[in-house]
This record gives sequence, C-alpha cells and structure tokens, in this order.
Amino acid sequence: MPEKLALGVDIGGTNIRLAVVDENGTVVDRSRQEARLSRHDANEPDAAAALVLDVMDRAIRPMLDRHPAVQGIGIGFPGFFDVHQGLLLSSPNIPGLQDFPLDAMLGKRLACPVQAQNDASVAALGEFRFGAGKGAPSLLHLTLGTGVGGGVVLGHQLYTGDGGMAMEIGHMHVAPDDRICGCGARGCLETWASATAVAERFAALSGKSADARDVTQLADEGDQHALTVLHDAGRTLGRAIAEAVKLLDIRRVSISGGLTGAWNHLAPALQQELDAHLIPPLVGKIEVLRSSLADDAGILGGAAMVFD
Repeated sequence: MPEKLALGVDIGGTNIRLAVVDENGTVVDRSRQEARLSRHDANEPDAAAALVLDVMDRAIRPMLDRHPAVQGIGIGFPGFFDVHQGLLLSSPNIPGLQDFPLDAMLGKRLACPVQAQNDASVAALGEFRFGAGKGAPSLLHLTLGTGVGGGVVLGHQLYTGDGGMAMEIGHMHVAPDDRICGCGARGCLETWASATAVAERFAALSGKSADARDVTQLADEGDQHALTVLHDAGRTLGRAIAEAVKLLDIRRVSISGGLTGAWNHLAPALQQELDAHLIPPLVGKIEVLRSSLADDAGILGGAAMVFD
C-alpha cells in the first residue's frame, strides 16, 4: 500500500508553516514562508480574497509539486469559521475578508481537496492526536500568543459548536476589567494572559519596553515586575481553565504558544488558582501540560483533518 500523505498548513501572523505528514504524524518534509498578511491593506473583499489566495498558492504549490501523492490539505487559519457552510466568516488579520469560501476557492486553484478551520482548533486536534492529549478521550487546548485561542476535542472528535465558533476562551471574562480587549469588552482572559498583554502590563508597571520573551528572561533573573505579570497571567489562566472544566468535565489540558517559554513561572500560579476554583470532586484530577509538539501542533492538526 502506498504511504498516505497530507499537507498541514499553519497560518501565523508573519509566517506560513507547512509540512507533509504521514498517518503516524511523522513529518516527511517541511517549509516556512514569510506571509505578513496583516501588514497588507486589503479592506475590500475582492482584494482581500485575492491576497489570501495568492499568498497561500505561492507557499503551498511548491510542496505539492515535490509530493504529488499528497491526498489533501488541512489549514489552521486565524479567524472565525462556519464549518457547516465552508465559510471563513472573518479574520482579525484581514478586515476585508468576509464570508469567504476558502476551502472551495483554494482547493479549485490548487486542484487538491482543502479543509480549513480556526487555527486554535486545528492545534487542539494536532495535540490530541500526536502530542500531550494522546491516549485521552478528550482534550482542552489553549494557545498563548498575540491573543489567547482555544480548541476542544470531546470524545475523540473536534468540537466546533453549532456555528463553528466554539472555545473562544480568550474572551472568557475571568480577568480584572482594567484593560480593554480587542473585541471591545473588558475582563477578557487575553488582556492578562497573552504574550501581548504580558508585554503591555510589564511596561505599565515598570516603565520599560520589553516583549514577552524579555519579560520571561527578566523573571528568571528575579525582576519583581516581570514575576508579578507572569504570576497574574498564570492565575488568570487557572481561573479560565477551571470554568471550562466545570462546564465540560475534561480531565486533560494542554497549552502551547510562545508564552509557554515562561512555564516555570506560569504553572505554579495556574495550578493554585485552578484548584481554588474547581468544585471539590475535580480538585487534583485535572492534568495541565505544556504542549509536547511546540510549533508543530498546527501543522499536525491540519494533517489529521485530512486523514479523518
């Protein structure tokens, strides 16, 4: 039997990461292309659609040429999807992209079946199949980057909700209401627990400019402002996870993204707050794990969508 291959694609803020993957989750070939979709002025729907198709065509086609046996393409894309209608409803990175049939349009252009889904949901599927969720019946997955995303696998199946937008955990109101979220509300998880929030809160406390990686380094060195910001991020994450667990009764949680570089500072505060907000029968029964796939959760999840 010929080996089954899929192409997993992870669309980030500045790069497109691609990998040809076999059914065991082994990466056969990989590539990274600069994208920077959010830097383009594409407010008109036609211009936005053309931009996305052109950028993704240039990134994907060389991989298909090298691996003609690829049977499908699975894409994690930052945005809101109606999976039942096959539409990308909108994307925070490209304001002009509205109700766009990404699967159909890109599939026709590349002459290959395409499935696209919210990037955090795709990462959740990858982590469930090949990473920290392997062997569990269900998994709650969080991504800590520019914002906070989430995905959930229930009973071995990716759950996206009635309209395709389940698990917008970054907008769960579990944080103090001192900062306005990009969604327009106050108190959202990502205003305290994203890489962006960590950098902004550190600057507000210390008067110094630093990105999340710098804040982590400073915390390692004992900087009190950095330690406070990361402790607060961990506490807020723990509270959000507790609320999600009380709703879903999921016993395993994984977390990925650049901010997990501060895991030693996040995890103790997260666990303490998680235990404080769980109902008693659940205390001590929830595993919270750092991703074992690092940056590969999205591309492996994309491949898993093809194999399903």
